[in-house]
Amino acid sequence: MTPPHLPGTDDPAASPPPGCPAHGLAAGRRRLYGPEADADLAGLYEKLRAEHGPVAPVLIHNDVPMWAVLGHGENLQLVRTPSTFNRDAREWHAVKDGTAGPTHPLAPVFSWQPICSFAEGAEHQRLRGAVTGALSGIDARGVRRYINRYSQRLVNDICEDGRADLVSQFAEQLPMAVMCELLGMPEEYDERMVQAARDMIKGTETAIASNEYVMSALMSLVLRRRAQPEEDFTSALLAHGSGLTDDEVAQHLRLVLIAAYEATANLISNVLRMILTDPRFRAQLGGGQMTVPEAVEQILWDEPPFSAMVGYFAKHDTELGGQRIRAGEGLIFGIAPGNVDPEVRPDLEANMQGNRSHLAFGGGPHECPGQDIGRAIADTGVDALLMRLRDVQLDIGEDELRWRSSILSRHLVELPVTFTPQPTQDVMTRPSLGVPAAAGGDWQVSSPAPLSAPGPVVAPDRPAGAAGPLPPPAEPVAPAPQPVPRGLWRRLARWWRAA
Repeated sequence: MTPPHLPGTDDPAASPPPGCPAHGLAAGRRRLYGPEADADLAGLYEKLRAEHGPVAPVLIHNDVPMWAVLGHGENLQLVRTPSTFNRDAREWHAVKDGTAGPTHPLAPVFSWQPICSFAEGAEHQRLRGAVTGALSGIDARGVRRYINRYSQRLVNDICEDGRADLVSQFAEQLPMAVMCELLGMPEEYDERMVQAARDMIKGTETAIASNEYVMSALMSLVLRRRAQPEEDFTSALLAHGSGLTDDEVAQHLRLVLIAAYEATANLISNVLRMILTDPRFRAQLGGGQMTVPEAVEQILWDEPPFSAMVGYFAKHDTELGGQRIRAGEGLIFGIAPGNVDPEVRPDLEANMQGNRSHLAFGGGPHECPGQDIGRAIADTGVDALLMRLRDVQLDIGEDELRWRSSILSRHLVELPVTFTPQPTQDVMTRPSLGVPAAAGGDWQVSSPAPLSAPGPVVAPDRPAGAAGPLPPPAEPVAPAPQPVPRGLWRRLARWWRAA
């Protein structure tokens, strides 16, 4: 039997006014923001699952009502049924009545934009085709060279100190550096761009200003490439036969940049944290039973880079997870709670290697088209760092690690580590082994096979502000032989072939 429809969506008068203390659990709706959510959002999702089942009524910022989809199967139904649910917020009751207007803290995330993520039918095919077409032109070998090069630079910045924060000095920096290079704006890579990208999806008071800063940089890039195309993702979007306008190109650049950056920064942080704190990961990586890509896949189940996505919207009255959903109501794609649904993961300690049915990259017509780039940055970046800093250890207790959470994501504030100081290396060479670490500190990791067939050699980085043609690429220089622990040569050879 269908349960009665909960008030709060189409009967606002039945609930206390926003801000009222009684609204903390108004009409059975818990807040997904504020003290309880900030302290333990995963625990809050489990309370909701126990109280309501796989689909639960909740409140987002400004006490706007939505439905949180918690079940794995229900989330797949949500994203794979475009005839019932879409991503066009213009049909959402909260947008129409102004409670989720342009000044809402999450407006940069859900507000309709002329991008493939919010389009349907032929328009979706036109816009998505441009993005996938531009992505298909990216040379996978070239991407890995960029990742190795920026990884080397970032490790060089910390390797002689013997201590570092791997969140602020590596995980938050590498994805932005690589993505700015791929988009064609390496000169825009700086700390302000990094912080603006993180801030604009947090639902903070400064999120809208951060979004404007990012869009300003991207629109300037579009105008430059419209006048003078180069071999980068932006120029490929502009040249695609779909005929994207300048605004459409800029909006899709924002989509690709922010989605890839936030997801990959969180993914790198979580993989490194698990390697440093989980004896299972440490033993399997150290013994060669697990590669870094396999560790990444496990993390996509346990700590997905995005916890949830706001939102999807019902096109007509329907049912989902035993709840009555009315046309115009909003739903949250629950990635993290769906990944731990007891229906698909009765034992959360079970190894998920080889199982890619997680929700980390979405599904259906809006499945993330750039997920392979995110995987490559995480795989290659983590591999390169561990190759250089082989005895890296956590510098504080695991229980001292701090997190920052929002509806959309949960990420580490810092990951302080110590290691034996190492000399810097030439950024144009592949990371090489240093002095062998003490027993227990040798990660012995390896990267996957190349994403695609070899492509043209990518030219070296252009110094910021430099003009004129790029210099010819330098020939790779093999690192000097070093004493290597027995059994590592085969894995090292695999890594060389993949780089």
